[in-house]
Amino acid sequence: MIHAHAGEEEARREQGEAMIDVSIVVPVYNEQDNVVALHKQLLQSCKELKVSDNLETEIIFIDDGSVDATGDICNKLSPLQLITFRKNFGQTAAFDAGFKAAEGTYIVTMDGDLQNDPKDIKKLITALEDGGYDVVSGWRRKRRDTLAKRFFSRGANVLRKILLQDTIRDSGCSLKIYRAESLKGLHLFGEMHRFIPALLEMEGWKIGEIAVAHRPRTAGVTKYNWKRAVKGFVDMVYIWFWRSYGARPIHFFGGAGILFLILGTSILGWMFYIKIFMDAALSERIWPLMGVFFVVLGVQCFIFGLLADIATKNYYKSHNRMNYVIKKVTKNS
Repeated sequence: MIHAHAGEEEARREQGEAMIDVSIVVPVYNEQDNVVALHKQLLQSCKELKVSDNLETEIIFIDDGSVDATGDICNKLSPLQLITFRKNFGQTAAFDAGFKAAEGTYIVTMDGDLQNDPKDIKKLITALEDGGYDVVSGWRRKRRDTLAKRFFSRGANVLRKILLQDTIRDSGCSLKIYRAESLKGLHLFGEMHRFIPALLEMEGWKIGEIAVAHRPRTAGVTKYNWKRAVKGFVDMVYIWFWRSYGARPIHFFGGAGILFLILGTSILGWMFYIKIFMDAALSERIWPLMGVFFVVLGVQCFIFGLLADIATKNYYKSHNRMNYVIKKVTKNS
């Protein structure tokens, strides 16, 4: 049984308010051959959860601008909350919309291509509660993807480990479970959905991982391509910078500016010395220009660092938050 906010939930139930324990968020894009079977399997998993743990569930599909019959088919499925985008905005935007619509204490995410097994939802809930985690990510131990897709995924995982230093092995697996409070204030852009655990781990949330089933795609076509890989790498670099210098960009840009200034002034100082004391001709040498270039670059980096620092502080103020997360406050009298 779900323990988070148990007293609050019990009070609301006694007052007759409907409470959702588990929200299942699934982006779908051109999956007309999969959504009916997926919905049926999800209903069966929800039924098993209700029988064993009496958990109230909701299913949320986000139609990410499908151009086939996906939207029409989903409109006929029940029970289901369907969010329809005007055009294809991407999986990250779909997850973000689903998170904002979800009412559950726990939020489960998964792909809409039937490669994730809804039966694993129970395993995720158990792992989350037994381990005291805030997030549990699925690990596709036995991948059922093409060799090329597995190759790019392995490379991305190596880069992620180097840059983000997170603790999970398979960030690309969409089958995950979150405590709803961990997602509050989280805004997703680009291809950042696969890095949500890393973002939350940066803020101190406890992250776990368990092995889950992975099934081969039997209908539809994969949406993964080299463009998404490039976007994912760019987002990874962004998250690395935010993780390391998000609260203090002046340290990064200011430090780089000081190094460039030292290099530029050293070059100019040496040019001045050989011109005055060694009577060397400098008109055909590139080093004086290089010295000026590095000095100007150093000043620009330092100024950019100051502006970035001001922008970061304004970001935290405008979102009514700080660069830390409080776990709890205890008062002992």
